[in-house]
Amino acid sequence: MAADEFDFWLFDLDGTLVDVEASYPRAVIGAVGDRLGYSFSDREVEMLWYGVGGARNDVFERRDLSPDRFWETFHEVEDPVARAESTFVYDDAAAFVSALDRPTGLVTHCQSYLTEPLLDYHDIGDWFDTVVCCDDDVGWKPDPRPVELAMDRIGVGYNGHEGALVGDDPDDTGAAWNAGLDAIHVDRVDAVDRGQCVLGDRRIDDFSQL
Repeated sequence: MAADEFDFWLFDLDGTLVDVEASYPRAVIGAVGDRLGYSFSDREVEMLWYGVGGARNDVFERRDLSPDRFWETFHEVEDPVARAESTFVYDDAAAFVSALDRPTGLVTHCQSYLTEPLLDYHDIGDWFDTVVCCDDDVGWKPDPRPVELAMDRIGVGYNGHEGALVGDDPDDTGAAWNAGLDAIHVDRVDAVDRGQCVLGDRRIDDFSQL
């Protein structure tokens, strides 16, 4: 598949283009647990951090932990600069996205106060013509509204343009399909570890396959 197969490209951020060093989730969620009086196992840390397939809710229910309380404490603990410094950009993603000459957007659940320092720190903000950070007003993937907002901002809308959304999570696939786009799933995590197989119009192991 060539990069010019689509008129525009949209991407998820965490787990798709970038990821964090393994020690970082342990440190942050460990600090959250200390404040809340919980001790999380390594597997629970992974489930809380990546949240694939409803894994976070499983931990919240099993530990009788309020999600609102967890996230309020999480945002108090996490430092945007430390997050950016502990994040790395996948080489395969950098090679592909930086070379695109089509309208390009980012649609991420990562909040703007974390996304902006990360893009600045790694000097990758100029990869994207628009950045949409999901929230309660914009909507959360798989809701198509964040995707549609990105499409509007880069001037493609629903006017015959063909586009794709690349992501690592079932919510990315759902958002793509709900917005009428091709869903490309990048499989950075083994399906056994993930606990499910994520479908998509295309499935790749890394961006070199694009």
